[in-house]
Amino acid sequence: MKGGREAGREGGEGWAEVLHDSADMNMYAVPNPAIPGCPPGLEYLTQVDQLLIKQKVELIEALVGFESNNKYEVRNVVGQNVFYAVEENDCLSRQCCGPLRSFTIHVLDNFGQEIITVTRPLKCMSCCFPCCLQELEVQSPPGNTVGYVIQQWHPFSPKFIVANEHNEPVLKIHGPFCGWSCLPDVDFEILTLDEVSKIGKISKQWTGLLREVFTDSDNFGIQFPMDLDVRMKAVMIGACFLIDFMFFESTN
Repeated sequence: MKGGREAGREGGEGWAEVLHDSADMNMYAVPNPAIPGCPPGLEYLTQVDQLLIKQKVELIEALVGFESNNKYEVRNVVGQNVFYAVEENDCLSRQCCGPLRSFTIHVLDNFGQEIITVTRPLKCMSCCFPCCLQELEVQSPPGNTVGYVIQQWHPFSPKFIVANEHNEPVLKIHGPFCGWSCLPDVDFEILTLDEVSKIGKISKQWTGLLREVFTDSDNFGIQFPMDLDVRMKAVMIGACFLIDFMFFESTN
């Protein structure tokens, strides 16, 4: 497997060709000047409190059920592309491990520069065994850890801790009580550490019957406070990917 930076560059080059083929460059958000103390590439996140993450539909996956690397577009509220993300994985892991597979997701800006790396190790997934809990690490820029998402054990409901680069808990994410896969819209609430205040949410949005039945391609919305630490906003993007794989990624 190629190194993360190399794979990210190659993925970025492929996506950049698609992006620059578009005649309407207004579809892409303009990069922001550097901000002291902000990881390079995340400057735009200081200005937003909502993001839309759209998984790209893979035709071969829809037709024959052959699992391919996931690809996502990250957009702002007016539909402009802010980032795009590509999964790095091998064919054997995708076909044999399915949604349980380990992965590295490279998040790239509109010029193909990798600004966030999301890494999930391979672990079993079971609500019956608290030793089999999911987690992922978020780096920005690549090589510099900014936070973690760690699953908490609960027999019925999805619960996660959002931690900073020192693995210190900062926020919590709580999902709905069972039955999430059959609901048209599913909210995972972002809570303060004491669970008193709801400050945002990650929402899986209904994409239409045919798309839901024949693909595992999903749309997600993320809402968080405008003044939330930009590093935690990057971790929320990683949390969205983990939630997608854990609860909505399936071979239909």
